[in-house]
Amino acid sequence: MVKKMQSCVFISGRGSNLKSIIESSSNNNFPIKVSLIISNNVKAGGIKYAKKHNIPFKYYSSKNQNFFEKSCINELKKKKIKFICLAGFMKVLSKKFIKTFGYKILNIHPSLLPKYRGLDTHKRVLLNKEKYSGCTVHYVTPEVDTGNVILQTKVKIIKNETITSLAKKILMEEKKLYSKAIKLVLK
Repeated sequence: MVKKMQSCVFISGRGSNLKSIIESSSNNNFPIKVSLIISNNVKAGGIKYAKKHNIPFKYYSSKNQNFFEKSCINELKKKKIKFICLAGFMKVLSKKFIKTFGYKILNIHPSLLPKYRGLDTHKRVLLNKEKYSGCTVHYVTPEVDTGNVILQTKVKIIKNETITSLAKKILMEEKKLYSKAIKLVLK
């Protein structure tokens, strides 16, 4: 059994990657314990996983970035959080916030970075008639989706692929890849 690092997952949406991280963290040999979930969306579907697994969660509006980040930092310090995973968190964190955690923040992105940083990745991939897409776990830096790549998984784009079908295919890979990357970084 490994000593688990106190960790927080930031979410904005349905929480499918959050769910897989929580499931992985139930394994005695997984290096993190999800001790806190923070959302900038009061209606985030992922909050149901926090409730189901009795994990404390906080909501802070991110309309005022300074307020949001200050509130988060206070809560993270209170809970002794040492590691952060962004999982469908749709807000860019400031350089000051990222430096506070010594760059111990991971993110998962639904493309093969450095290609297709930012939003609408599946649409852009299909418009450019790519043969492959995928997902990337990377370190968070102040510039969007530019941090060092930890792991990637490639998926083949089939004929008549749609944004929806590609998103589903990539999400299946994301759920596996994120936990592998956490283990790799914290081994």
